Amino acid sequence: MNKQVTNISARKDEHLRICLEEDVSSGVPTGFDQVHLNVQTLPEIDFDSIDLSTSIFGKKLNAPILISSMTGGSGKTKLFNQLLGKAANEFNIAMGVGSQRAALVHEGLEDTFAIARKEAPNALLFANIGVAQLNEGFEVADCQRAVEMLEADALIIHLNALQEALQPEGNRNFSHLLRKIKTITSKLPVPVIAKEVGCGINQQTAQWLVEAGVRGIDVAGVGGTSWAAVEMYRQTDPVRKTLCQTYIGWGIPTVQALRGLEGLPENILRISSGGLRNGLDVTKSIALGADLAGFARKLILAANDGYEKLKETIELIILELKVAMFLTGATNLESLRSKLEKEPANTKEIDI
Repeated sequence: MNKQVTNISARKDEHLRICLEEDVSSGVPTGFDQVHLNVQTLPEIDFDSIDLSTSIFGKKLNAPILISSMTGGSGKTKLFNQLLGKAANEFNIAMGVGSQRAALVHEGLEDTFAIARKEAPNALLFANIGVAQLNEGFEVADCQRAVEMLEADALIIHLNALQEALQPEGNRNFSHLLRKIKTITSKLPVPVIAKEVGCGINQQTAQWLVEAGVRGIDVAGVGGTSWAAVEMYRQTDPVRKTLCQTYIGWGIPTVQALRGLEGLPENILRISSGGLRNGLDVTKSIALGADLAGFARKLILAANDGYEKLKETIELIILELKVAMFLTGATNLESLRSKLEKEPANTKEIDI
């Protein structure tokens, strides 16, 4: 294995260790505490009839939950993708893998990602490459390989300008990338999703990305894991450590970024992620227009304690979502979109 790939794989393990052992929260409020749902004291619905299902890219999911892109690319991370894939299959929810760059430059690492499809043969799965790699020579063929490696239903292109700027080994050339994204979206046979990694996507950038052909936006706002914090724990140089610390809270809070997607075409997939804590935050995300709500570190911490803990964590998120829908009188996800407090109360007459 060449030195570059060894470094990438070692970095994957280092990122995983830091996320499991250190406090890497941005400390910035996501904004969900300021989002209020209409309280329906007499819901007039049957709890057991509430429908959490949704269809994304032609696949029906049992709940609008995404196991967000996290890991893969080393021997240690394969186990996590195995557990997460098993959960995606059992709950019939969506899953994304972490950056497949390492596997694309060294064939021995493919199975650390492909294991997700083996565990989840019918799940909605997202492949993943970094946008910076498009300026390192990655082309449509490489994106196609990433998709085929996972038999993926879509490709995530993650945008991580801050992380690349802070990593000593980062790629800081982010020029002419919209044009290259447009080439990918026009030639790849599966939808492309643009995703931030914890700093949020602003309204103008979201519009540019849609114009470049992306079919989905994952805002991944500030409020959850800060990759500046993760990189800070990697540094031995005190100057670089201070640099990382400066940017721990950088970005657009998740709710603000999610509201910025309101003017996009209705057929664009909207994903809320970045600091979501529970099923109530999922409920608020859907009410704000999201189609999926993603969790990353919460689930990797659970998986680290074993599959039963991971299963229990997802079960709780889904139950919290269902209870919130019941308490707002929402029978399905579409009806949930009218349940923000700013909407007028429903005063229609009820037959008694």
